[in-house]
Amino acid sequence: MTEKHSLLPLKTLLFSFHAANTIILSFLPLYLQFKGLNGTEIGWVLATGPLISIFSQPFWGYMSDKYKTVQRMLFICVIGLLLTSVIFFQMNGLIALLIVATLFYFFSYPISSFGDSLAQRRADELEVSFGTIRTWGSIGFATSALLIGELLNRIGIQYMMWPFLFFALLTLIVVIRLEDVTVDSEPIQLHDVTQLLKNKSFMFFLLIMMLITIGHRANDSFIGLYIHQLGGSEGLVGLAWFIGVASEALVFAFSALWFRKYHPLIFVIIGSILYSIRWFLFALVDTPMLIISLQFLHGLTFGVFYTASMSYITRLIPNILQSTGHLIFYAAFFGVSGVIGSLIGGRWMELFGGSYLYTVLGILAMIGATFLILYYTIVKRKTINAN
Repeated sequence: MTEKHSLLPLKTLLFSFHAANTIILSFLPLYLQFKGLNGTEIGWVLATGPLISIFSQPFWGYMSDKYKTVQRMLFICVIGLLLTSVIFFQMNGLIALLIVATLFYFFSYPISSFGDSLAQRRADELEVSFGTIRTWGSIGFATSALLIGELLNRIGIQYMMWPFLFFALLTLIVVIRLEDVTVDSEPIQLHDVTQLLKNKSFMFFLLIMMLITIGHRANDSFIGLYIHQLGGSEGLVGLAWFIGVASEALVFAFSALWFRKYHPLIFVIIGSILYSIRWFLFALVDTPMLIISLQFLHGLTFGVFYTASMSYITRLIPNILQSTGHLIFYAAFFGVSGVIGSLIGGRWMELFGGSYLYTVLGILAMIGATFLILYYTIVKRKTINAN
């Protein structure tokens, strides 16, 4: 099978799912505000996804490794996503939204994780850059953010279900044609997973990383509300996401040119420092257009940090545990960090405003960068001693 044919369905999957996901990520807080929820209640609903992902990501990763298939697990998750999303958009009360959101996120969170895990495996098999494949997810995200932001500005945030279902159905069609992974090993057992939990380098890296990703996830949840707080519209929210993810796509696309020259942890540290600078700048702005003008930093923070982190943890994970390890990584990156970022961020946003929130996020990123430098020093020293 040629590279073109083997990668086209995967690239299309990343494009279509991230196009759907951006509608939830970018506009759900505004949709819940339209439904009458306050900042704290919105934080609770948004935290449901990261909370359930802490359990759903390892579960689906284990099932994938056990049955040695990604495609079938993706198919089940996308079907679940479609069914639960239709119900979710019919709910009005906070309790009903929380209950259905739990089911919705149980199926939706692993889809992105499986897509990126599959992209990393394909990149290794074909000896191409992970970023050149993953950039198609960013292109889908950016395209959807710009077009759907303008669409919802015209027709109303209450109709966001329809463009979401369009891209979700496209994702289902693509998954059916997706080439599955090939794993030349016996199916894993539960006791095999303990190898990851006993891997001190893996676990310490995840803990330190979360000091950075809490800010990333809080921003994902509340940048739309912050722009609204500063006087911006749904269209400006979409434009902000478009610029941010377009810069991310460029970083991914050209990762082969800059990424392989140094150890991945060097780029993880660079990304964390840039995160701190980004949040402090966000705290200083007083107009939505300034937020939009700073969104190019999204690519230089998330694009660099995520690519390098993904590469580093892949080195730490045994081949037979790739799906499980990757989804545990996502559970920490997007799950645990998302719970903390959504709950605390929503409360602080309501009580103190966006400027205070971003100042705290900048401090957290600064602390995380410091610990990452220490972590890299220890890893480098061990490597020298081993040689």
